[in-house]
Amino acid sequence: MAVILSVLQHSSCPQNIVFHFVTSAAANVSFLHTTISSSFPYLNFQIYPFDDASVSRLISTSIRSALDCPLNYARSYLANLLPLCVTRVVYLDSDLILVDDIAKLAATPLGDNSVLAAPQYCNANFTSYFTTTFWSNPSLSLTFANRKPCYFNTGVMVMDLDRWRNGDYTAKIEEWMEIQKQMRIYELGSLPPFLLVFAGNIVPVDHRWNQHGLGGDNFRGLCRNLHPGPVSLLHWSGKGKPWARLDANRPCPLDALWAPYDLLQTPFVLDS
Repeated sequence: MAVILSVLQHSSCPQNIVFHFVTSAAANVSFLHTTISSSFPYLNFQIYPFDDASVSRLISTSIRSALDCPLNYARSYLANLLPLCVTRVVYLDSDLILVDDIAKLAATPLGDNSVLAAPQYCNANFTSYFTTTFWSNPSLSLTFANRKPCYFNTGVMVMDLDRWRNGDYTAKIEEWMEIQKQMRIYELGSLPPFLLVFAGNIVPVDHRWNQHGLGGDNFRGLCRNLHPGPVSLLHWSGKGKPWARLDANRPCPLDALWAPYDLLQTPFVLDS
């Protein structure tokens, strides 16, 4: 709900935005539809239940149990879930808010061949996202040959679904998940398969569009500061979530930026 409100408030043409919500198949879709409609009566949206039966058998345990939720893998299946007439989307996680016009991000040119655009971080230690088993096996590690792979966060992506469908990228991601079931080649849930398939082949987007890591690391979720530079999107990736910290009356300083967009009443009152 916070994401929706932040997108609408900062959009120059909110009437042009269509939201596509992916939910678990077990969710009460009718209740969700009513909740969204009552909060945003004029919102143009669709809800797509995600049958996780096919992906559940491919999920390996990761360093944090929350990362093993099948819904985290739904981004790999958007081209199958959404109608064929939907050819391009901006994928957003639910633990973020925008403070800029999403139309700017949506207009990112993808060139002649690219499937994805996202902020990428080439100063990050890319080798740490995969195990020594992966790097010591040439038949696996050579997948990055002739590429200059960089880490990117999959919580914010511009996606060309037509190109995704034509390239059958869901199957490519599933192939790496199958290998992970046979030998431990990574530790971090749904991110590494995306890196294996796309790292080095995405269109880079300005870092302002994903100030991520505000939820801390995957173990303790400690408070963090903003990265230097301008900000268009704040992303509480990591263990610590702003709504949980606000409800527990133990917010981090940056959680005050989330609070105005959180439509759920909280017992915690921020000092003005």
